[in-house]
Amino acid sequence: MGTAAMLRAAGVGVGDEVIVPAFGNAEVAEAVVLAGALPVFADIDPATYCLDPSAVEAAVGPRTAALVAVHRFGRPADMRRLLDIGHRRGLLVLQEGESEAPYDEIAQRRQRAGYLDARLRGVRTPDGGNGHTYQQYVVRVPGNGRPDRDAFARAVRARGVDCRVPVKTPVHRMPDFRRCVALPETERAAHETLALPVDAALTKRDMQRIVSACNALGGLLQPAF
Repeated sequence: MGTAAMLRAAGVGVGDEVIVPAFGNAEVAEAVVLAGALPVFADIDPATYCLDPSAVEAAVGPRTAALVAVHRFGRPADMRRLLDIGHRRGLLVLQEGESEAPYDEIAQRRQRAGYLDARLRGVRTPDGGNGHTYQQYVVRVPGNGRPDRDAFARAVRARGVDCRVPVKTPVHRMPDFRRCVALPETERAAHETLALPVDAALTKRDMQRIVSACNALGGLLQPAF
């Protein structure tokens, strides 16, 4: 059952608000609209890229009926705190995750992530934390926002490394969902994040190429810490 159907089945519809993240694709917000409700955007935790429970708590209003947590890049949302908010405020709590890989593939991705964690310079490596499966290995390129990240990405690609911007436009800035809302961590993540490959098929030479390409550029940017 999809998110829209689950919301409708729980009686969520016209006149209700549903708290969702803006960092990611528009599918969750679209599901809320399909159910007849209004999506309300809350900010993310900068370490997990998932809904920040404190921001969710602040976004709860008299019309709030539900919240939808999205697990991002293989890092789970803080469901304990989000479920607690739901329990205390009488909200339906739904969660959406990415399709998961077999255990041996996850183990290989974690191994490659550990290799990059230990060797990358000039970028902020991911906070591995609670059960990270590295669906994507997302670093932050420090600097003054998008121009630095985008220039870094172009230069890394020119060195033979496949990388991509995971979220180009937060949902609250898309024409169909534009909101005047302060989401500083969402904005910062959209400007700074870059996904590097950690696929199980990568060879040691591939991993060395990633490190070499990134570290050759890291010194051109301000220090990560």
